[in-house]
Order: sequence, then structure tokens, then C-alpha cells
Amino acid sequence: MSENSQEKLGIDPDVLKRFLDERLGATDDFTIKRISGGQSNPTFRLGHGGRRMVLRKQPPGELAKGAHRIDREYRVMEGLSKTDVPVPAMILYHEDAKLLGTPFYLMEEVDGRVFHEAAMDGASPEERGAMYMALADTLGKLHAADYEAVGLGTFGRPNDYFARQIALWSGQLEKSTGEPIPELEKLSGWMKANQPEDDGLSAISHGDFRVGNMMYAPDGTDIVAVLDWELSTIGHPLADLAFCCLPWHTSSNEYGGILDLDIASLGIPAENDFVARYRKTMPQVPAPGAFHVAFALFRFAVIFVGIADRARRGNAADPEAERYGPLAQRFAIRAFEVIEGK
Repeated sequence: MSENSQEKLGIDPDVLKRFLDERLGATDDFTIKRISGGQSNPTFRLGHGGRRMVLRKQPPGELAKGAHRIDREYRVMEGLSKTDVPVPAMILYHEDAKLLGTPFYLMEEVDGRVFHEAAMDGASPEERGAMYMALADTLGKLHAADYEAVGLGTFGRPNDYFARQIALWSGQLEKSTGEPIPELEKLSGWMKANQPEDDGLSAISHGDFRVGNMMYAPDGTDIVAVLDWELSTIGHPLADLAFCCLPWHTSSNEYGGILDLDIASLGIPAENDFVARYRKTMPQVPAPGAFHVAFALFRFAVIFVGIADRARRGNAADPEAERYGPLAQRFAIRAFEVIEGK
């Protein structure tokens, strides 16, 4: 079969071309290529009549309730297009699963650089410093956005975010089909017993705000697009901020952290300086405490458990996704290091 065969892609390219011809105008110029990376929603790069687009769709098979809500990805990026948060331009959302097997949406392709690890291999120390500060500034812009004004007032519930999230992720952990992870189960209990009182802060929360989900300018240090909004909601700004700080608490063999690296020589700012930069835009948000960082590690650990579960079921976007399972235990251990101040 050809490189663009249905077997290789997981979708029928001829069916997709006919759909695009009907919606965007007929053309003989059509290309499709699956984009590697990412653990959740299959993603494809398309060319159609000279127009370059990206398609994201739900994975096939049985899905956890509330997971893979690509309609929410589409909705939040469409809303944020009215703000100064850099997002790709949305084209259309197609709900009917009959066409490609699952719902999907299209967005314009953005040119830029993506660094899959926090060390930003290939960048100079000067670039890294500027790009980390751009990361802090962009997170501040996101949290400063008025979600009511951009039509996202019903995108999530603003109150008791951590309590609801702890219940959600603890429930997901209990439903896992894999071997129990004692450290993670212990952490789940700690999270339930140590959640703080709700302080009333709320913002659009990306849910996976990190270096690997940013697209930087091809020849600069500005962020031109924030990607992968699957976990977005109305949440607490400290959840995003603490999650963005995880590289300072995990090592390079633990999903590309920087704890074991000489960050000064790399040009990467200290965690405190990064947080201070964010707080220039959002001074009302305090610096993350041990609970917030431990929560971020707990949530990501349960996400790794879910990735491994999907791999065993055969509907993970990454064919090697099961290798992420052991990271759940490592992140739980890291969480207790944060809690104990090690």
C-alpha cells in the first residue's frame, strides 16, 4: 500500500478528500501525513489546494467517560482567538463519526519550532532564557483572559477546582486495569486529606501547559501557538502554574525534566524566577506550594496510567505508549519528595 493508505493512516484518505472538496472547494492537490508524538488524539498534517491544515480526531475504540473531548479543544481555541493568547485559527468541527470513524476538527497549520523536552535541545542559552520567559508570559496571558467575554462562561465550573480534580483523578486511578502502584495510591489518599480551602481564583486552565505543547517562532523566541487543549477547562490558575513548574522537579529521563541538568549553563531560569515572571502578569496568584506541585505530579501520574491502559486496549495514539506506565510510580515518588521538602 502507499504511504497514505488507509491501513497506515487509520482513516480513509479518499473519503477525507471528498469531504474537503465539498467544504473547501475541489482540487487535485491533496496530501495527508500522520504527525508522530502525542499520547491521545491522532493528529494529521493536510495539504489541500495549497492550504496547509492540521486535523485532530478522537482515537478509535472504547474511551473513558469525558476523555478525548476534541469538541472542547475546538471551542476553547475558537474562543481564545479573540484574545492575545496565540492559538491556531479554527476551520471547522465535524461531529458525525461516520465519516472518519470518530469526530474531528480542522485548524490552520502554524509554522514554528516545537521542543519536545524542557531542555530545548538545539537552542542557545540566550534563546532558552527568552523562551522560558515567553512561556511564563503566555501562561499569564491565558489566565488573564476574560472567559465570560469570549463565550467560555460555561466551559467549566470555577469553584472547588482542586476538590473536583482530586475526586476525578482518584476515580480514574481506581478504574485502571493495570497493576496497582502503591506509591500512587498512597499519594491519592494524601491529596484527599490535604486539599486546601477554595480561594475563589479561577481562569481558563490549559491542563497540559508545558514546553512540549508550545510552538515557537521559526527564527525567534516568541510563542506563536499553544497546542493540545484536550484537558482545558475553567480551573484554578495554580494548577497550570504548578504543572508548568514540573521540569524543575523531575529529571531528564522522567518525561524530559531538568532537575539533573546544569540549568544555569543551559540558560534556563530558576523556578522562582520563572514564577516571578508569571506573577508580573498575574500578581493575584501566589507562588505554588508543595500541595500544588504534588497535585500536578499526581494528575500527570494518573494520566500516564491511563496512557498505559489505552496501550493495552490497543487504542493509544502512540504505538509505544505502554512505556509511559513506569513513570506513574516515579512521579508519585517525586510528589512525596516535594511534600517532604527533599
